[in-house]
Amino acid sequence: MQARSLGYTGEQLTSIGLGTWAHGGGDWAFGWGAQDDDESVRAIHAALDAGINWVDTAAVYGLGHAEKVVGRALKERSVKPFIATKCSLVWDENRKTHSCLRAESVRAECEASLKRLGVEVIDLYQIHWPKPEDDIEEGWGAVADLIREGKVRYGGLSNFSVPQMKRAQAIHPIASLQPPYSMLERDVEAEILPWCAANNVGVIVYSPLQKGLLTGKITRAYVEAMDDRDHRKALDPMFKEPALTEILARLEQLKPIAERLGITLAQLAVAWILRRPEVTAAIVGARRPDQIEGVAPAADIPWAEEVTTEIEAILRA
Repeated sequence: MQARSLGYTGEQLTSIGLGTWAHGGGDWAFGWGAQDDDESVRAIHAALDAGINWVDTAAVYGLGHAEKVVGRALKERSVKPFIATKCSLVWDENRKTHSCLRAESVRAECEASLKRLGVEVIDLYQIHWPKPEDDIEEGWGAVADLIREGKVRYGGLSNFSVPQMKRAQAIHPIASLQPPYSMLERDVEAEILPWCAANNVGVIVYSPLQKGLLTGKITRAYVEAMDDRDHRKALDPMFKEPALTEILARLEQLKPIAERLGITLAQLAVAWILRRPEVTAAIVGARRPDQIEGVAPAADIPWAEEVTTEIEAILRA
């Protein structure tokens, strides 16, 4: 599997990384419904066996649960992958989450993540959301301190705008940004990708399959049958009408392109993301080993500009 350099760090990450959002289970506000931990561990092992060399997680996924699952999987591997996790979303005794970027909170979150993951150093520690915005400098300064102390190797940001990244960059170099990017969500193209390229900031995008919509496997019946604890069913407007009908119609136009190229719709969607030179890698979530097998080949699909033109005509129609 091809690898790309992560910003200024020189770290070579495979162009697909494993996402573990769904490994947090369904017992929190943004869960994906019931998830078997053993299956999660098998999915992680399958990703590493397929050549993927990094795993992305977050403290808030399952309120600590996903990190514990990742830690369990790592114990069974002699060669450890590059591990990325996140801070700034914390929860109380009632399992309600809120944002915090106070230095003492960031430090405490880091210590808790190290313990759950079972590692001595976190490779990439990312601020999950720039909230509260007034505390960006304090939170990023705390990440910089953790780097100097050797508990974190590199610091990254997630869901930050260009002005917010500029504020952080003035304090400490940003290794990477993690924004949403897919055929259905393209806001990063205008300003964020160019700025990251100009400032040698890696870009590891999340939701390249738009939470499963771009796999082509989600139908109206699938949405109706979703676990009520799956946040997509209750909270994501793309899974509701009229957006769902419009998206499904667009996918029908994309399917013939994938078929002509001899790949799946999911592979087409990921390869389309990776066509951008500013993108270091795409985070692909997998709840089962077979989902890894279905997407991993996208990392090595050759891309032709005429395919870009054809897809653009569909997406912008």
